[in-house]
Amino acid sequence: MIQRILQVEGAPPALGPYCHAVVAGGLVFTAGQLGLDPRTGEFVGPDVRAQTTQVFENLRSVLAAAGTSLDRAVKLTVYLADMKDFPAMNEVYATYFREGVPARSCFAVAGLPKGGRVEIDAVVALD
Repeated sequence: MIQRILQVEGAPPALGPYCHAVVAGGLVFTAGQLGLDPRTGEFVGPDVRAQTTQVFENLRSVLAAAGTSLDRAVKLTVYLADMKDFPAMNEVYATYFREGVPARSCFAVAGLPKGGRVEIDAVVALD
């Protein structure tokens, strides 16, 4: 059933033994992306707005390598280090989905890798 396993050079390196995405059954399942700069491996800034923007840019890179885009997103899951960041994350999130927003879940978690503020994973249809 698995068609492809993707490791994408334009995305930050995985922080553990996992791939950036798996393509299976006409869908792309991404690993969670943090607001890490792919060149430095460091967070783009301490605030959730900057990190959310970078998360989406990282997701774009992964999805482009899979042959699809955020426009085809079916479901996203957002993990926040602090639910107080929910409004700011939503502001950035809305700029990436102007038409046809996908289904979404959002959770506050006890912590994220490297002390991140936000992590997002996605399920996206292939074109």
